[in-house]
Amino acid sequence: MAERIVLNGVSYHGSGAIKEIPGIVKQKGWKKVFVTSDPDLIKFGVTSKVTDLLDEAGIAYAVYSKIKPNPTIQNVKDGVAAFQEAGADSIIAIGGGSSMDTAKAIGIIINNPEFSDVRSLEGVAPIKHHAVPTIAVPTTAGTAAEVTINYVITDPEKERKFVCVGPDDIPETAIVDPDMMSSMPKGLTASTGMDALTHAIEGYTTKGAWEMSDMFHLEAIRLISENLRGAVANTPEGRKGMALGQYIAGMGFSNVGLGIDHSMAHTLSAHYDTPHGVACAMFLPITMEFNRDYCGDRYREIARAMGVKDVDSLSSEEAKDAAIGAVKKLSEDVGIPKYNEKIREEDLDQLATDALNDACYPGNPRPATKEQVIAMFRQLMPQ
Repeated sequence: MAERIVLNGVSYHGSGAIKEIPGIVKQKGWKKVFVTSDPDLIKFGVTSKVTDLLDEAGIAYAVYSKIKPNPTIQNVKDGVAAFQEAGADSIIAIGGGSSMDTAKAIGIIINNPEFSDVRSLEGVAPIKHHAVPTIAVPTTAGTAAEVTINYVITDPEKERKFVCVGPDDIPETAIVDPDMMSSMPKGLTASTGMDALTHAIEGYTTKGAWEMSDMFHLEAIRLISENLRGAVANTPEGRKGMALGQYIAGMGFSNVGLGIDHSMAHTLSAHYDTPHGVACAMFLPITMEFNRDYCGDRYREIARAMGVKDVDSLSSEEAKDAAIGAVKKLSEDVGIPKYNEKIREEDLDQLATDALNDACYPGNPRPATKEQVIAMFRQLMPQ
């Protein structure tokens, strides 16, 4: 079977990369840009770093910012209506996964109106036309939505998240500028960074992993492990390293899938509105422990990438312990909580059912029973 890699047509990296945007818009001949962002980014002047450049270049645009941290079906519908009302022909998505995921769904529906029922996009929908031309500008170092072929939408009515996957939703252009991430508070930097580490580790251990994705994921684990603490302290070196590390992780996992950590994290966010990165981080050592005997010697390479010394002198079990221990230490150092007080005993059966039905679960290297998933959720309840 042939392996497939889907990436951006072009990406720009480094401090000041956003200055490329006006030239790209003009070169493409776009007449009016639809800017998706979120209220906080507008409030704190992050979005304006890009829209000021558009103003200076005389480029017309409209801004849509009615986007929740876990974007909903209604956010997408409202965005489609706003795009049509604006008469736009292109999108610039500015923000974290929420803004970029919403932009992906809007762009797909605009060019494929038969999928106006947002729920119909779940899974691998038979999309005929690529999304509206899009430039993605991440403001968090975590989701890598700027380079992935998937997006996640929340269905509040059914208390679930659903994953949509397909090469037609990937932004043509990514602008990965660490300066756009410098205003992230410590907590958000930590949670999105641990989300990126989860992408890299799950992508490295998922069933679909192969040589090229391994290359991406091991380098991402190294970069994130070396730079997340610095990014939380807001050092320029830490921000730069995390911007690159999370992007490289996205290059990998987007093409090979994830695992049970993300399936449970999606469920936790849908039921309790837990921030996605926090949910992923809390589950990561738990799910690594669950999968430890199903990944061959890959935990040794994870430990090596995370900076564990003398890994070749360790036994197989010691190497597994070292990898899990390194994850726990990094999570602790950046302030990730260990427990979620919102989880209730009476919710556990539904949480497990939803997690096992999530699109990320089939990639997990170890099959899980409902009882095993319940036990993992229970580990997040205060002891």
